[in-house]
Amino acid sequence: MTAPAKRVRIGEVLVEEGILNRAQLDHALAEQKSSGKFLGQMLIERGLVTGEELLQALAKRLGVRACQLRSGMVDPSLLNLVGEEEALRLKALPMFKVRDTLTVAMAEPQSLPSIDRLRQLTGCHIRPVLALEDQIAQWIKSCAGPAAGFNRVLASLTEADVEFIDGDDADGAPVADLDQHVDGSPVVNLVNMVLLRAVKDGASDIHVEPDRNMTRIRYRLDGILRDLMKPPATMHAAIVSRVKVTGRMDIAEKRLPQEGRVRINAEGREIDLRISSMPTVLGEKIVLRILDKAKLQIPLEGLGFRPGAYETFLRMLRQPHGLVLVTGPTGSGKTTTLYSALNLLRSPEQNIVTVEDPVEYQLELVNQIQVHESIGMTFARALRSILRQDPDVIMVGEVRDEETARVAVQAALTGHLVLATLHTNDAPGAVARLIDMGVEPYLLSGALAGVAAQRLVRTVCPNCAEQYQPDEDVLIRSGLGADERRAFTRGAGCPSCHESGFLGRTGVYEVMEITADLRRAVRSGISTQELRQVWMKAGGLTLRQEGLLTALEGRTSLEEVVSATHGEGESLPESLGRKLAPQPSGAG
Repeated sequence: MTAPAKRVRIGEVLVEEGILNRAQLDHALAEQKSSGKFLGQMLIERGLVTGEELLQALAKRLGVRACQLRSGMVDPSLLNLVGEEEALRLKALPMFKVRDTLTVAMAEPQSLPSIDRLRQLTGCHIRPVLALEDQIAQWIKSCAGPAAGFNRVLASLTEADVEFIDGDDADGAPVADLDQHVDGSPVVNLVNMVLLRAVKDGASDIHVEPDRNMTRIRYRLDGILRDLMKPPATMHAAIVSRVKVTGRMDIAEKRLPQEGRVRINAEGREIDLRISSMPTVLGEKIVLRILDKAKLQIPLEGLGFRPGAYETFLRMLRQPHGLVLVTGPTGSGKTTTLYSALNLLRSPEQNIVTVEDPVEYQLELVNQIQVHESIGMTFARALRSILRQDPDVIMVGEVRDEETARVAVQAALTGHLVLATLHTNDAPGAVARLIDMGVEPYLLSGALAGVAAQRLVRTVCPNCAEQYQPDEDVLIRSGLGADERRAFTRGAGCPSCHESGFLGRTGVYEVMEITADLRRAVRSGISTQELRQVWMKAGGLTLRQEGLLTALEGRTSLEEVVSATHGEGESLPESLGRKLAPQPSGAG
């Protein structure tokens, strides 16, 4: 029979760690007897310790990981594996399940009998993490009953936690009519909770989706959608109404897609939200795009450029005139790169004008124009007007058609620095794309200063990083070869990164500067593959090669690079391979 684990006394641990003195502990214990509260909860309420200090002290003593329970980390449906009564008895809350491993928040993670009981009930391998007992009890009760549980969880938030500043004019009900269409404060609080959590965690999008038995709310972290919460299906219409009204959208129209926008104050800063609604067979789906101005303050050197690519891109931006293109698929970070470039270029001595659809962020010292195709304000028309405004630098949000491409090239040829985005897979492909649009090769060769193609890869979580040796198949697909023995880095998974092993993203950049040889090649109209060969002979590195170097530096995993970039047997150049000497394998 397994011996019960020795109970750790919270107060004694805090005294031994120097967080409390003996007099404070004795006074708190006396007060606890009369109040009946948890000791940890009472110490936090009195301001003697913080929740983080309490958890870290206990985790250090027990030799386990600790976590603060919050929305997005707990799947309420997993409570059914244990049951409310047994979960309260064991002081254990199932959080999430990865294959056959169940991560459980426990007040006593050192209790082997409790772990054995959880293994017996769930049939899973149990991974215990430490959490505060009062938090576990609150979450068990909130997960046990859908509607009642959500009201309890949401009660701690008020409407003032998120301040809605304004929204664009749109047909629909005014904000003053909100109370007629939402079911009181729980819905307001739920929407606020979702917005606050998404902003705190650095999400890029929020999805509110109808389901037969629930409303599924997910948010996109580091490019991956993750469940945030699952309110009851009965709340879906009220949630949608709340979001649509704040975005000045028509809540009576449920059959057609709509768009809206609103600016909010959250976490002490202004956040722009772009709202899109779409009718589905089960109800309306809402997607909110989060545009956080704080993310624009990333300097160009902080985007992920490796030294060689960064210096080349800077040379392109410092040209007095020419066309600089940033290419990549949707969601690859092109807009962030262009805004960081504008931050570098803007000054009182420069007249910078942009034409965008939509204007995602407003910048000082930059004149920004919004495209309105419904009234004839297209990219091409705006560009022609800009050329009569004495610009030094022009930024085009996207080159979509022949007319825009021709005007952008003409502007670059007449003494302006033009920055623009284009949808192509790689840097050499941008040349073929513009020629296909109708730009003559001889004009393009004179106008083009360079192209930067980019992808976003997830970065290894620093809290759970470990060395490993990738599988032979991954090594072969990467172009390194099955006999590669260098150690790579990956994340093992921890609460900080939601068990994904990744925390944040960085850019991988393929930068092709137009040299004299490349200019002649563009003028001759050679194929993309031939242009790529000319560029690589001059020392150019492809997206795959730049990604491999990023993985070898330990910033991302090799599997992430293979997934995010494409390559046709592209290995590292021999000179670079020699510089990066093999390391002993440190597979974890």
